[in-house]
Amino acid sequence: MTGLLAACGGSGGSGSSTSTSASGGGASSSSAGTSSETASTEKQQVKVQLQWVTQAQFACYYAAKDQGLYDKYGLDVEILPGATDIVPIDVLTSGGADYAISWVPKVLGAIEQGARVTDVAQIFQRSGTTQISFKDKNITKPADLKGKKVGSWGYGNEFELFAGMQKDGVALDDIELVQQAFDMNGFLAGDIDAAQAMTYNEYAQVLESKNPDTGELYTPEDLNVINWNDVGTAMLQDAIWADADKLASDEQYKKNTVNFIAGTIAGCAYARDNADAAAKIVTAAGSQLGESHQLWMTNEVNKLIWPAANGAGMIDEALWKQTVDIAKTTKNETGATIITADPPADAYTNDYVTQALDLLKKDGVDTTGSSYTPIEVTLKEGGK
Repeated sequence: MTGLLAACGGSGGSGSSTSTSASGGGASSSSAGTSSETASTEKQQVKVQLQWVTQAQFACYYAAKDQGLYDKYGLDVEILPGATDIVPIDVLTSGGADYAISWVPKVLGAIEQGARVTDVAQIFQRSGTTQISFKDKNITKPADLKGKKVGSWGYGNEFELFAGMQKDGVALDDIELVQQAFDMNGFLAGDIDAAQAMTYNEYAQVLESKNPDTGELYTPEDLNVINWNDVGTAMLQDAIWADADKLASDEQYKKNTVNFIAGTIAGCAYARDNADAAAKIVTAAGSQLGESHQLWMTNEVNKLIWPAANGAGMIDEALWKQTVDIAKTTKNETGATIITADPPADAYTNDYVTQALDLLKKDGVDTTGSSYTPIEVTLKEGGK
């Protein structure tokens, strides 16, 4: 499972927004953070709630913990895996975690319902959501979905798809919308012409399956892929969310936030440069995925983070606006939008990630990955 299955609903109280930073949004902060040279010997206890179970989608966090990178920035971090009944933002706002990892669109809905949270680092710079089809369906662009059986997980995952369709003049009445399970069985059985697939998970599930006509595994050449980044309807996904009220009032929390972002991005850099080792770290942490699938996921997640021209974790104002606009204007099959109005100014800020990047640069960490090149991963049947 990926995306927003476990992110239905939100909680939290109301509150006024704080001042907008020069970087384009959010609460301003004082200088914070602790470099490796000045880190206190007494580590701050921090909990982070993931949006799903242990897997290489979260390689940054597991690598940072395993490699002592959080320790380097003065933190003792406990990673809390997600589950179907866990809503990360609810855990954050109820005090069960200090930070939460979740997709931006769903959290925008929670914010509109009253959750006081702030996106302090945008770990995934690109969307991993695609719509895939077999070549014989001749579906290469959203307009080609007209008259087809189109799969969607729902639970908030559908808005990139629906926005892409509407951008290409395809109404919901023009397709047969199929409720897609969080696997590719319906697609492989022919019940779905174009299925939702994350680049790092469901797409690989198809490539790990045998083509009954050839007896060999499917290959990328057997598929057409609609990538919402190319279409222009991608929405921001995995981000680090912090408690907005604590950011406004708690100096130690501000410092912890900078250090947590720094440690996490250092973990991302480790996973970028050591994909095989990072995949093994996640497996050792309890992931049930097969070896080749885990490595594929690590490699594909790296592609969503790197290269990062402005620095890993920086929130791009244009992509934030694109995400908000789609969330406000695109309707799903029930006629609902994710939000009805713009979020408050402190829904995101680049203040803390900017300070974290400064710390990392001083410590010699490559925070842009300008020369990043993905590795080649060979999938095995069933992802083994």
